[in-house]
Amino acid sequence: MRLVKPFDLFQMVLKANSLESRLLGLDVGHKYVGLAVSDPRNKVASPVNVLVRKKTNIDLMARDFQTLVSRFSIVGFAIGFPFSLQGQTSPEAVQVKLFIRELHKTGKLEGMNYTYWDENYTSKCVEALLNPLNLHPVESKTITDKFAAVGILQGYLDNMQRNLKSQPS
Repeated sequence: MRLVKPFDLFQMVLKANSLESRLLGLDVGHKYVGLAVSDPRNKVASPVNVLVRKKTNIDLMARDFQTLVSRFSIVGFAIGFPFSLQGQTSPEAVQVKLFIRELHKTGKLEGMNYTYWDENYTSKCVEALLNPLNLHPVESKTITDKFAAVGILQGYLDNMQRNLKSQPS
């Protein structure tokens, strides 16, 4: 796995020259990892799944990612990262980097590129939308994580599309 700049990852998707090249968005939490996938044109993000996160199941998670990469022709990951507004590293940011390091150590996602994308307030926005529905706490949490991943990936896609349009021809 290799960290790349956000626009570089998007350029790689475009250069893959396949109508099926997609991105996977990740919302990494302490207990769950929410997942979203882009459409084949990389314009719209949709929820996919939530993986249970434990220290003991990183190999299983890596295999799940391999399956998703194959099924959806994933060429890279947009990983939600809680960038601090004050410039300090938060405990949540450490957790995201630790998760990626552990995933990398499995060796199952060699050649996969990823970038970090700002996830500030994505979960809070989804929680605010779900609150009136009075869902069971577990159901609410898994839906929140999936749709937070959608918010992360959609924000990334929208920003990259704007950057693409502003590039000189």
